[in-house]
Amino acid sequence: MKLSVIIPAYNELDTIEESIARVKRVRLETEIVVVDDCSTDGTRELLQKIPDIKLVPHACNMGKGMAIRTALEQVTGDIVIIQDADLEYDPEDFHAMVEPIISGKADVVYGSRFLQGRPKMNPANYLANRILAISASVLFGARITDEATCYKAFRADLIKGMNLTCRRFEFCPEVTAKALRSGFKIVEIPIRYTARTVEHGKKISAWDGFVALWTLIKYRFVK
Repeated sequence: MKLSVIIPAYNELDTIEESIARVKRVRLETEIVVVDDCSTDGTRELLQKIPDIKLVPHACNMGKGMAIRTALEQVTGDIVIIQDADLEYDPEDFHAMVEPIISGKADVVYGSRFLQGRPKMNPANYLANRILAISASVLFGARITDEATCYKAFRADLIKGMNLTCRRFEFCPEVTAKALRSGFKIVEIPIRYTARTVEHGKKISAWDGFVALWTLIKYRFVK
């Protein structure tokens, strides 16, 4: 099966090249779709020099969710996975991520940062992640340990049919809610994770956490 790797990028000059290189080293049939969300730090100019990627530029900054939606119009693979442009997640976990889908054991696979204990991350971020995971589990009657993980893999037809409306970081709760409401089977597997800080470019904020929680609640009752 062909794997489509979506990389939303916004001002990731220091890490984007290595992130793409790591994806390319994975021994799977892949296509890499990078959406540059109107970077201003030279990221786009660097991406234009990197071979063997499908680069889709945004004319203005629209957010991670919109970047993913743009990329979904371009992917041609059987399975879609989201890869951040930083170096928090390790593409060597792709093999484990796609296996449950290939074998028919899952429709969606989440790479959980918490199945093997607590990773090193900001305490406030850890608390927000736990709240979102518990909320998703309670609202939808499922066991989710890491709702906000970047590493989400989907059957391509499934995610393309979700009619996403997200613009920013509410992508994660929207797809979680819609997948669970639709009865799709989500399997979680443990992954490696190296957290970065705001000082090193992390962009998510406390407000995004509140929006994520509201998004879970909204899509519990609204299709």
